[in-house]
Amino acid sequence: MRSVLLVEDDIFDTMMAQKTFAKFNVPHHLHTAFNGEEALDLLLGRAGKEAITPLPELILLDLNMPRMNGLEFLTAMRATPELSDIPVYITTTSGMEHERAAAAGLAVSGYILKPLDFESGHDLVDSLNLLEELLK
Repeated sequence: MRSVLLVEDDIFDTMMAQKTFAKFNVPHHLHTAFNGEEALDLLLGRAGKEAITPLPELILLDLNMPRMNGLEFLTAMRATPELSDIPVYITTTSGMEHERAAAAGLAVSGYILKPLDFESGHDLVDSLNLLEELLK
């Protein structure tokens, strides 16, 4: 089954993403991790976690999380050959330009201000690109 990994520490944002996927009939299983470290464990099958197989088609990534934040995760992911090509969309409450620039330097596919919403928002183009990617 096709899948997406959501890396998000806020349960309400996780529930919003699940509702958005259901509303738009996104044909993917949504896996969740609460920080970057847990996401790497799920992707690599380590620390007692069963690896997601096949690997997710894309990752939705929050930036501000405990233990390992989004930029730290993205740096580690891009340095891991089997994970380096997975498309990543940043989903965050932060509109700070330096965070956008840092994410862009790590080859993200889009940058979406939360909540995830395919119908409106500041980053509608990136949101629609994400939706198009999910509905392929």
